[in-house]
Amino acid sequence: MKKDNTPIISHIARFLEYLDIEKGVSNKTQETYTRFLQNFIRWIEKNNLEKLKPHELTDEHVWKYRVYLSKRVTQKKEPIKKSTRNYYLIALRALLNYFADRDIASLPAEKVKLTKEDKERTVKFLDLKQIERLLLSPDTSTMVGLRDRAILETLFSTGLRVAELVELDREQIKITNDNEILEVSIVGKGGHPRTVYFSERTLKALYKYIKSRKDKEKALFIRYKGPKDASRRITPRSVESIVKKYAKKTGIPVMTTPHTLRHSYATDLLAQGVDLRMIQEFLGHRNIATTQIYTHITSQKLRDIHKKFHSGKGMKEK
Repeated sequence: MKKDNTPIISHIARFLEYLDIEKGVSNKTQETYTRFLQNFIRWIEKNNLEKLKPHELTDEHVWKYRVYLSKRVTQKKEPIKKSTRNYYLIALRALLNYFADRDIASLPAEKVKLTKEDKERTVKFLDLKQIERLLLSPDTSTMVGLRDRAILETLFSTGLRVAELVELDREQIKITNDNEILEVSIVGKGGHPRTVYFSERTLKALYKYIKSRKDKEKALFIRYKGPKDASRRITPRSVESIVKKYAKKTGIPVMTTPHTLRHSYATDLLAQGVDLRMIQEFLGHRNIATTQIYTHITSQKLRDIHKKFHSGKGMKEK
């Protein structure tokens, strides 16, 4: 390992190039690392450590950075979640792994300990009655309503992440009056391709929306407000606002997000008896452990089924 006298801050741009060229990560992932490392840069600048070199980074620095993260608050003046703090630390780990890969002397990545999270990760989801109220809530007599209905239907039908949804193009959705089952190949999180499937009712909603479009925009979902000279492709933040708007309108939990619909999609599949491995494929999870967060949701239902059908009733006892 060699000592590099270039300050850590100056290595960030090279690290991002490394992610792109050698690791082949997606632009979205690069943007995420950039965002999380900007927080580390702010901490460095706040502590007048702009000249800190990779080999000068110590356990004490990392500890102070973790304390800094623990004291950070959101716009609502609430402490940032432990899981979010870990994302910042994982980004720092990735930077340290880059140093190791380049034979640059630095603190080993494993020295950056993650914050211990709560044992059980809770998954928020809606039941089918709540989903139905939500999907039927937009006023489809307007273009905005047609779009919003198509967005809500698509989120629940496909389990798409919001970032994947907004990247859909109109040319990908070819629907006839027969509303045949449609499947679309997308490139999901981490640059991994997968196929998503649309239900018949979602195809009907998409058909009505697309048929009513008079514009020539490439994007499947577009905005109808804002500057005319900018891209009209809808943003993830706008989709989040749309979901929250109709959640409030229908009286379902106001904390409902696009990801809640993804959770609801997975939970419904699991409740219907779909194999966990298949759900993993549907969701685009690279690791089955990520999909297993849904299993505890249906455990009570499975217990009830076992009790009803396999309780041993009718068998003689000695």
